[in-house]
Formats: sequence, C-alpha cells, structure tokens
Amino acid sequence: MDNQVTQLTFGDRATQYARDVVEGRIMSCKWHRLACQRHIDNLARSAADPDWPYHFNPALTDANGKTYFPAERVCRFAELMPHIKGDWAARRQLIKLESWQIFILASIFGWVRRLTGKRRFRVADLFIPRKNAKSTLAAVIGLYMLAVDDEFGAEVYSGATTQDQALEVFRPALLMARNTPRFLQKYGVSANASNLSVVGKNSKFEPVIGKPGDGASPSCATVDEYHEHKTSDLYDTMQTGMGARTQPLMLVITTAGSDISGPCYLHQVELQKILEGVLENDQRFGIIFGIDDGDDWTSETALRKANPNYGISVDAEFLKLQQRDAIADPRRQNVFRTKHLNVWVAGASPWLNLHNLQEAGDPALTLDGMRGQHCVVGLDLASKVDIASAVWLFREGQGDAAHYTAISRNYLPTATAERPENAHYQAWVNSGHILTTPGNMISLGQIRDDIIVSAESVVVTEIAMDAWGSREIGPQFQEEGFEVIDIPQQTRWLSEPMKKIAALIDAGQFHHDGNPAFVWMLSNVEVLMDRNENIFPRKLRPQNKIDAAVALIVAMARAMVPAEKSASSMELIVL
Repeated sequence: MDNQVTQLTFGDRATQYARDVVEGRIMSCKWHRLACQRHIDNLARSAADPDWPYHFNPALTDANGKTYFPAERVCRFAELMPHIKGDWAARRQLIKLESWQIFILASIFGWVRRLTGKRRFRVADLFIPRKNAKSTLAAVIGLYMLAVDDEFGAEVYSGATTQDQALEVFRPALLMARNTPRFLQKYGVSANASNLSVVGKNSKFEPVIGKPGDGASPSCATVDEYHEHKTSDLYDTMQTGMGARTQPLMLVITTAGSDISGPCYLHQVELQKILEGVLENDQRFGIIFGIDDGDDWTSETALRKANPNYGISVDAEFLKLQQRDAIADPRRQNVFRTKHLNVWVAGASPWLNLHNLQEAGDPALTLDGMRGQHCVVGLDLASKVDIASAVWLFREGQGDAAHYTAISRNYLPTATAERPENAHYQAWVNSGHILTTPGNMISLGQIRDDIIVSAESVVVTEIAMDAWGSREIGPQFQEEGFEVIDIPQQTRWLSEPMKKIAALIDAGQFHHDGNPAFVWMLSNVEVLMDRNENIFPRKLRPQNKIDAAVALIVAMARAMVPAEKSASSMELIVL
C-alpha cells in the first residue's frame, strides 16, 4: 500500500473503493457496482441538497463529549481486533481491513442523520460467498455494538437455525474479546462461555437459536446463513423487538441457496430492487458479491469476481480445485455455484431487464398526448380488495419495426391503502401513480368510466381481459360499443406476448409513462420455463403484486396480432 493511500481516512478509502468499482478498476458484478454507485450518488446528493436528511462521516460527539468520526471509529476498532483463525492467528496478527471491508463498515456506520447523528441504516445485507471472512466481519460488528456504540443496555444477538450456526459469529467474537485484554478492561467486558456482557451498562452479546425470548429488545441482531431459514420468523422477531431502539442494526450475512420459496431469496430480490432504484428504502444497506448472468462459471475470472478476498482469506488454489471438481462432477455444481459464486441455482428468473425497463420510461407520455391514436386496453381485475390495473397499449408501425407505448392506471381501495402493512403504497397514492376508490373494494364503475372517457381522445380498438375476473364489467363495455376479448390466464395465451414484451424492451422499441407502481409490478414477475420454453407470469409471494404486468401482457396478446388477422383467427373468445 502506497503512502498516498495510507494517508487517506477510512471514509475516503471507502469512497475511493466505490469509485474504483464503478470505474472498472476492481472486478465486480452488477449488484456490487450498483451498491458502490449508490454510495457515490448519495455523496453527490448530500453535497448538493442540505435538506437531504443524511450525510457521510461527519464529526460527532460521543456520550463522554469526545469528538469522533463514525467511519473512522468503527474501522480503527476493527483493526485493533486479532485474527483468530489460520496463520495470521498463529502469528498473533491484528486484523488489517481490506478495501471492500472498509467500504462495508464505513457505509453502515458512516452514513448518519444530519439532525441527530444517529445511523441512517437500520438493515445491512451482506451476500458474500464462503471463506471471505464474513463471519469475522460480523463478529467485529457485534463487539462494536456491544461495547462502543454508546447504547445503554445493548442487546446483541447472533441468530441462526442451529446451535453450530449461531456460534459461527459468536465464537469468533468471544475469541477476539478473550485475546484482547485491553478491550475487556477498557469497556468492562466479561467474556463468559455462553455470552459476553458489560455489567456496568447492563449489555450483553449472546447466540440465539430460533426466536429470541419474550422481552428481548435487540440493538443489534445478526442473522447468519439466512438461506438456510425456512421462514422469516427469526428475522421478523428480531426486527419487531427493535422498536424501542433509536439506531438498531439488523445484519444479514449469507451466501445464496437453492430454495426460492424461502425468505432469503425474497430478501435478496427486494434488495436488488432497492439497488436498481425500483424501490426506495434509505435505511437499508446491501451489497452482493457474485457473478453476472452469462458469465462463464468455470473461469478464473468468475472466481475473482465473486470472491472479494480471493487470494487472501480465500485460498486461490482451494477455489480452483473446488471449481475443477464441480466441472468434472455435475452433482457438485450447484453447491459450488451457491457457496463460492453466490448464484441461486434453482427456481424462477426475473422476466425483464429492469435497467432497460426503467430507461424506457417517459413521464411526458399521457393519454392526451396520444390523441387520435389506436390502442388496446388491457385489464386485470383479479383482486377486488387490492390493486387492479388498466394499461392502454399503442402500436406504431408493423412487423418487427413496430414500436409500442404503454400508459397505465392502477387502482386501490382507500381502506387497503390506509392499512399499516401497505405503507409502500402511500407515496404512489400521494403522487397520483395509484388512484384510490372509496371503501374497501375496487370500484369497477370508476375503472369503466375512465376507459369510456379515454375513448373520447384515443381509439380503443379492443379491451382485453380474463373473463373469469370480469363477468360484471365485460357486458357493460359491450353495451358501450367496445369489442371485449377474453385472454385466458393460461401459458398458451400469455407466453408469446411475455417474450415479445421482453424483446421489445431490450431492443428499445417499448416505452411507458414512467409510473413507478407500473415498473414495480413488472419487476415482481418471475418466470419458470417449461420443457417447450413456454413462460408464465408468477409472483413469489402475495405482497409482490403483478396486476399491471398481467394487464400489459393481455393487451400485448392483442396488439401484436397483425392488423389483417381477425379475433376469430386467434381462437379467442368474444364475451
């Protein structure tokens, strides 16, 4: 390390690391780059907007009135801790943080609220392949939160599904503490076999198997190897117990797995949407080390890309041997790819390239701006108590050169929007991207009237919907003179329009009005391909609404039909 680098603060080194990743000097996957880009973008926003509530690594004052910089304090603390495994431990060496570890620690602890100095991030997700010292990093964080965080009565838990797994974080922390007499003495820490405690502050750090006991109030909770959890019970219980804390930290450290129905996969998908800007959550930090779709998993490049400690804590020859074994024995491939490349090896895949989908958005697109043009209206009215969606889909041109434009409206009962668990809807309601209807059920009359009114400015050639969910409104449209086409919710009818939409988006031939609720619902669609390469829209959990996506798909099923073909030639049912 040169003198120029050593003179930088830890905060500066974190930012430099982010720039090196974004500018390609450090090998990284998409999600790794997006996490670093987020840091850079946040720094720019913080500098440009004094009203933005967060800033990075400012001078703060601790409980004793001493000035400190949060990123510097946590990183310096980490480098006072000893290694407890391997040759470094045998030589009694202290931890020397790598740049990627500095970035993580500085980000979690260095971003604080302007008004209070309290930490910005309440959740930190670290998706890191095995042998990259993530348990060591979690142990350091646990010790810091126990003794240094100025939290009276701190409760730090290392949680997992089994005792052995729960000890994977606690045991290194215990050994670090026991091997650092200065730490024990300075902070009054008692290192017992089953827990660490600070008697003077009534603070503790202990492993937990399953749910913590009643009355627990975690200030920091680590969920280790989250992919092994069948339910989110441990995570949820830890998080709900943090309500009385002013700056708690929920830490998830894990590799990928194979169970996409479990909470970990859904947790990662949500993080990916935050990193891509589809969802907003300023209080959640996350980083994913891995490889990109299409990368050759048998290459050394893949090993370097996915493993930030390649050649350091992760022995390069060990990884290469594991890789060679996986290449030779297909039975070992899934384990190798999940544990060492951080790839989920089973289940569904995202339907769309979200970056391209977002790039296709243009808030200037409106129905008034499409006056006189022909369109198909797609409807999804499956839910009576949650979101219902309408999509006006316009086509310009014919054949492979055609361009498509989608304008969406999304509806939600007022009672549903006001439920606490639906707080994520409220911003879209306030911005007009979701329209509310009075009461606790969707007003089909409002949707009907909106479509009828739209026909005064655009030419609605057809209304496409699933007859099962539209028995009431379909005949009403027919009475108004609209042609209503049933698109059954079956692979036969939906696969080709789904493929068409994905291809159009990637080709730059699809545009939409930039409605964030529309983008969110399209992002929720996951697909499983059958043996005939057919696909069907799926959502991984009930909360992941896809109504606007279904409305778009059924509209495309009709819009992609050449003008010279009739409805009867497509074997569709006219209601």
